[in-house]
Amino acid sequence: MIHPVAAFDRIGEENAFAVLARATELANQGRDIINLGIGQPDFKTPGHIVEAAVKALRDGHHGYTPANGLLQTREAVCRRTHFMTGVEISPDSVMIMPGGKPTMYAAIRMLGEAGVDILYPDPGFPIYRSMIEHVGANPIPVPMREENGFAFSAEETLALITPQTRLLILNSPANPTGGVTPKAEIDKLVAGLAAHPQVAILSDEIYDVMTYDGESHTSLLTYPEIRDRLIVLNGWSKTWAMTGWRMGWSIWPDSLIGYVRKLAVNCWSCVNAPSQFAGIAAIDGPQDAVAEMLTAFDRRRRLVTDLLNDLPGVSCILPKGAFYAFPNISATGWKSKKLASALLEEAGVALIGGPDFGILGEGYIRVSCANSDENIESAIKRVGEFLAAGKT
Repeated sequence: MIHPVAAFDRIGEENAFAVLARATELANQGRDIINLGIGQPDFKTPGHIVEAAVKALRDGHHGYTPANGLLQTREAVCRRTHFMTGVEISPDSVMIMPGGKPTMYAAIRMLGEAGVDILYPDPGFPIYRSMIEHVGANPIPVPMREENGFAFSAEETLALITPQTRLLILNSPANPTGGVTPKAEIDKLVAGLAAHPQVAILSDEIYDVMTYDGESHTSLLTYPEIRDRLIVLNGWSKTWAMTGWRMGWSIWPDSLIGYVRKLAVNCWSCVNAPSQFAGIAAIDGPQDAVAEMLTAFDRRRRLVTDLLNDLPGVSCILPKGAFYAFPNISATGWKSKKLASALLEEAGVALIGGPDFGILGEGYIRVSCANSDENIESAIKRVGEFLAAGKT
């Protein structure tokens, strides 16, 4: 029997896709399933973006593109970055990627090896830890605590850094918690990082437009003192409802951009041209659909939180960003993954158990606000009825 090298036994998964597959299977069997599990907007890609891709195809843009992306796509990213952060960047520092995960893989592959520590948010996006373990580095969780609004603590984060630390991964606004780390806390972290010049930073800013209640996203790009060791991950998936287009971008320091370009040549060659023209249209075109989506997510996060807090044994703080809620279900007496599985199989509601987002996720479940108000109300009513029945 042929078996891959040991590193492949250490690869984890993103269980949201497994839940989606099971929910789809049940729906195909005739079950009424409401999905509050998958992390993608429930809106269609705006029409002008779709038309830009169609036009690109009709205009004959069918061939390879540069490994780092079309110049005009990278220039669009520069314009958008300046608009959002006030920071001027060069298109030479930009990589157009097939989604957000390749940036995680590239950064962790480039900086991780046996004996190296990589810090990552926990609860956090599961692929961080999966890739850290894959490359043989030591995954060091940075706690995202409910009492801090699921923001990281600069003091706690800095205390975890050792001479073996090579990379620190940050994510705000955050998946799965909806936490937004205040600028004052980021200021403290950046000041403390001056004592650790060997530590690179990967800042996952994919939810940068999704903040509420007067909160604002603070990009790590606004700190020039760490620019020479900062990698910023962003993309089109969440902001413009383009998850299936597989369009991401990342911004790299001069010392690393050549390496990630070569990794692209070896792994995925390039991102297809029509999607890149769609990406330009997304950045430069009308943003009405984005505003409408954010208004809907703002309303839904309040609806979700209010409804969850009425359930027996459940408490939920109001998320400040992204489109997720992360309720505490510890008082129900259920383990998180067992409850999520039972709710799907017995109540027809797809949710994700907190441990799928890290070792500190027990006692929580992730609820996506990316569904209609009607479906959200129906789903949480089903959850309440299930819990009230006292099943174990």
